[in-house]
Parts: sequence; C-alpha cells; structure tokens
Amino acid sequence: MNVTVKSLEELPGAVEQLISTFPDERVFVFYGELGAGKTTFIKEICRQMDVIDMVSSPTFALINEYLNPKGHTVYHFDFYRIKGPEEALDIGFEEYIYSGNYCLIEWPEKVQGLLPENYVSVRIQEDDKGNRKIMAEEY
Repeated sequence: MNVTVKSLEELPGAVEQLISTFPDERVFVFYGELGAGKTTFIKEICRQMDVIDMVSSPTFALINEYLNPKGHTVYHFDFYRIKGPEEALDIGFEEYIYSGNYCLIEWPEKVQGLLPENYVSVRIQEDDKGNRKIMAEEY
C-alpha cells in the first residue's frame, strides 16, 4: 500500500485503505521521524475502530489500552524513551503482542528483535510541502 495524504481530511481514507488491505493483521508498527504523524495516524485508526477512550501517545507510560463498545481492546505502544528491549519485556510486551488484539507500535526499531513473525510495517514520511507519504507492507 502506498498513499499520499495531503491534508487531515484525507487521513480517514488512508486509514480505511490500511485496514482493508490488511484485514487479518493485528500488529502494526509505525516508523517515521519525530512529528511525522504516527500518533495522528493511530488516533484515526482508533476512531475508526470506535475506541471510546481518549487516545494519546503513551510516551511516558509506554502503553495505553483502549476499548471499543464491543469490548475489543487496542494496545498503543510508544517506545521512544526506552533504553532497550528489556524494558519492553518488563511491561509484558510479549503477552500483549500475542494476545490477538490490535497492537499499534510507535518507534518499533527499539524492540525490533521482539516483534512477531507477522506484522504490518507502516512508514510515514513528510515531504517539503507537508504531505505525508504512507507506505505499508506485510512482513
């Protein structure tokens, strides 16, 4: 999947395309520079999944847990501040990642060796006009 998002109004369509392209996947990892839009993209994913909780970056908590009205859980990780994969293991990362629930991971390069065999890599790049190029592929 490759799509360019030129405004926030186009973001819902990009998220719909991501979800429909990878309907059976539950682990999505998000790569991009600071300020590229990873958290904004994840907020839209959660909105489309009818998450009832307030969605925010778990930069200091490392993980946020969100629910939708059907009782489905979405886990949102932000590993920007961790020093190594041991910290992810300490919070029970493997239990979350193999739970069968959606896991949305920012800064996955910090835990690359802990990622499951199958996941969707989402790369977000900002161009000089402020557009976001979103590239997703399954691993």
